Amino acid sequence: MRIYTRTGDDGTTGLLYGTRVSKADPATEAYGSIDEAVAALGLARSLTPDPEISNLILRLQRELFVAGADLATNPKERAKLTPGVSLVTTEMVTALEGLIDQTVNVHPLPQEFIVPGADPASAALDVARTGVRRAERRAVALRDQGGAVTDDVLHYLNRLSDLLFTLARWQAGTDEATSRDRST
Repeated sequence: MRIYTRTGDDGTTGLLYGTRVSKADPATEAYGSIDEAVAALGLARSLTPDPEISNLILRLQRELFVAGADLATNPKERAKLTPGVSLVTTEMVTALEGLIDQTVNVHPLPQEFIVPGADPASAALDVARTGVRRAERRAVALRDQGGAVTDDVLHYLNRLSDLLFTLARWQAGTDEATSRDRST
């Protein structure tokens, strides 16, 4: 099996369940940004020494594949999507909210703006967070242009970026610089 197919040499890419679109299509931008976030989370996972955070990151990477499939589907074939496998669900959003609440209860958030970079893993989580925010913006742009984007996908991406913020703070501990710090 070859990794290259040459079918994208004309500047198009295939959607799940058929049809081809431009690689610059808003849908491609949206699910491509999710792919970037998955990779950034992989870097964060490889850097964290905490097995609890590592396992959670792996779970989130797998869930992002669900969001990517949801956005990468031929709009005429959305009925073929499977909840939780290729279609983001309300339950996935609710689960993220529970994780955010649990994390904040154990690791309260600082009251100042944070300057990322306390350690490699927390910095990688912040990079992943900004990638998820970009994916959210791309999904909103796709929706605004008439694309098939569910509220659940938008809510999921929004909550995921919030969770990644809390995980980065957990990972960094008390070593973070704030926007108020003037010592360096």
